[in-house]
Formats: sequence, structure tokens, C-alpha cells
Amino acid sequence: MSERPSLWQRLRSAAGAREPEAADVLPVRVGGTEYRRTAATPARVLGFDQALCWVVVLLLSFSVVMVYSASIAMPDNPRFGNIASTHFVLRHVIAISVGFVGALLAFQVSMNTWERVAPWLFVGSIVLLIAVLVPHVGVVVNGARRWLSLGIMNFQPSELAKFAVLIYAADYMVRKMEVKERFFRAVLPMGAAVAIVGALLLAEPDMGAFMVIAVIAMGILFLGGVNARMFFLIAAILVGAFAMIVMTSPWRRERIFAYLDPFSEAHALGKGYQLSHSLIAIGRGEIFGVGLGGSVEKLHWLPEAHTDFLLAVIGEEFGLVGVLVLIVLFLWLTRRIMQIGRQAIALDRVFSGLVAQGVGVWMGFQAFINMGVNLGALPTKGLTLPLMSFGGSAILMNLVAIAVVLRVDYENKLLMRGGRV
Repeated sequence: MSERPSLWQRLRSAAGAREPEAADVLPVRVGGTEYRRTAATPARVLGFDQALCWVVVLLLSFSVVMVYSASIAMPDNPRFGNIASTHFVLRHVIAISVGFVGALLAFQVSMNTWERVAPWLFVGSIVLLIAVLVPHVGVVVNGARRWLSLGIMNFQPSELAKFAVLIYAADYMVRKMEVKERFFRAVLPMGAAVAIVGALLLAEPDMGAFMVIAVIAMGILFLGGVNARMFFLIAAILVGAFAMIVMTSPWRRERIFAYLDPFSEAHALGKGYQLSHSLIAIGRGEIFGVGLGGSVEKLHWLPEAHTDFLLAVIGEEFGLVGVLVLIVLFLWLTRRIMQIGRQAIALDRVFSGLVAQGVGVWMGFQAFINMGVNLGALPTKGLTLPLMSFGGSAILMNLVAIAVVLRVDYENKLLMRGGRV
């Protein structure tokens, strides 16, 4: 004799209610919490990653303080003419403001739209890289032709090229997913695209940007599942190409020799000048630094203290503790961006996942190179510290890239709730 269902069970059955099934639980965990497709999902889950936003705001706020500290003595240098002590920090704040506007606009664009415009964005970046090389169009600074004048600021197309190659490589890997085991059909066309961008960047010259772009493309190929043998073959070709570029360029060879012995008589006043004074600045800072504003090296001893060598001023004024805190922040930033990319791939959104992870590779690698140069672990290379160094184009494109990552995270959480993107 079977038990009759209770009144409560019959009412639930009539109303169509059912117990949550295993299928309701999505295959992604964030912070150890499972998200279900229910209307009770907290509002914070549906928005963007607030922790990531606050870390970015913290880095930008600290950058304003340090750019002001590093550039406050610039008016005393005849090279810069009659400028105010706040000249560079005001331009930096304007660049951050423009970057925030660009980031807000980029966040409104869906990842499906980014995927559709990826080839056109890549072509547009190549056109701008060609325009830089046209006489009377490209702006020459310190012997390098890398900028286009926009009136209120100079724009550096190589920064756009980093983002464009990232978006294009992610789109390319999604389209070529079926033939990724075949070298000539899967890898060679992407290699040709990177080679074209590299040739234009070397003509400026800007080998640092070329290195970052090559590493971004390589990272996306690897994360996209390219055969390991093909990946190591491409890596060997790239290393050989960069070695050949250095060996055939006398001034690049001189930089390598200066890096190996920056305090020697032959290099201390030449190619090793920046590195030697960067090491002096960091050495003066010791453990806790000499205090905010107390740097001596920024007083016209260390060139480009507010751009490429901002970390050296941070090391002098805040010591080893300040440098370690900054390294931890960049490690957390890179790790969080990579996690967002993995979530997207787990939700079968491969393009979005590769884009986010590509941004993580970009931020992490460029920060690693800049810090390595400032600390004397790597040869001198003209790369800024992301989100920190003075430079309008870099700040703008860094914030746009972060906004795209936040968009990926937003769409991830929308799917976790059961919505559509």
C-alpha cells in the first residue's frame, strides 16, 4: 500500500514547483561559491568585478602622486622650456580622464561586437602605423617617429596595435580552432600579420612594443590550444629573430653591453647612464625609502623618471617595501584577469576568454619587463609601467583593455544568472 502525497506536496505539484536539479548549477565557481540560475542571485554577482576596479583605481591614484613627485623639478631643466611644476601631472590627470571616458564606452560594447570588428580594428591599426612613418604626419621625439598629433595630446598607434592584435588573435584562434594542428593553415597567417606589424614598429623604431605584441600573440596561440611542438617552434623562431635584430644593430648591441656592466667607464656616461642611476635610486631607498618627495635622482640625474623609470623613483622614496607592494598588486591584477578569462572559457565563450587572458598576458609581461629594466635584471627598453607611468596613449589603451575584461566578467555573471548576452 503506497503512501498518499501530503497536501503540501500536491499543492507544489499543481503550481509546477520543482526541486533544484544538478543542471541548475553552472560549472564555474567564483570565490568558492556556486551560482545558480535563480532570481535570488545577489546584485554584486551581476555587476562587474569591484575588487579589480578598486585595484585599478588604487594604481591610477598612486600614479598621479608619483608622476607629480617625479616631474616636479622638470621646470628647472632648460630642455623642457618654461613650464609649470604641475605641467606633467595635469597632463597625466587629463589622460586618465580621457581613459575613463574611453573605458566607459568600451564597456558598453558587447563581446560579440568586438569579435565582429576584430579584423577591421587590426587593419585600422596598420593604417595608423603606416601614417606615423609619413613625413610631416608622424611626430618625432628623441629621434623616434612614434606619435600622431591630436592637438590636446599625441597618440601612439603602437598602443592601439597591442589591443588590436590581441582582439584579432583571439578572433583568429576561434575561427581556426578546427585546423590548429596544422602549422601552415593555423599559425602561418597569424605569424605573417604579426610580422607586418613588427616591420612597421621596427621602422619607427619601437622594438619594445614589437616584443609585447609578439608575446601577446604567442600567449593567445598557446592558450588557444596550438600544438606544443608548433608553439616551441614559433618561440624559437621569434627568439632567433630578436637575436638577429640585436646583432645587426650597433646601438642595440651597445645597450646589451651597457646592461652587463653599467658602471664601467665606457658605459656610465653613455648607454648605461639610465640604468646606473636607476640602480643608485633604488639603492638609496633601502628598506623603507627616503620618504615621499625626497628622491635626489629625479633632480635631473635620472632621465625619463616620470615615464620608463618611475619605479626607480618609487624605490627611492618608498624603498623595498613600496616596490614589493607594487609587485604584489600587479601579480594580483594579472591573476584576477586570467581567472575571468578561464571563467569565460568554462562557459564556452572562447573568444571572450582568450581576450581576457590576452589582456592578462599584456599587463603582466609589460609590467615584468619595466620592473626588470628598472631593477637591472633586463636590458634597458623603452616600455612604460602599465597604469602608472606618464603617457596618454598607454593610459587610454590600458583602461580600454581593463574595461573589456570587466565586460567579459559582466557577461559571465549574466550567463550564470541564466540571462543572455
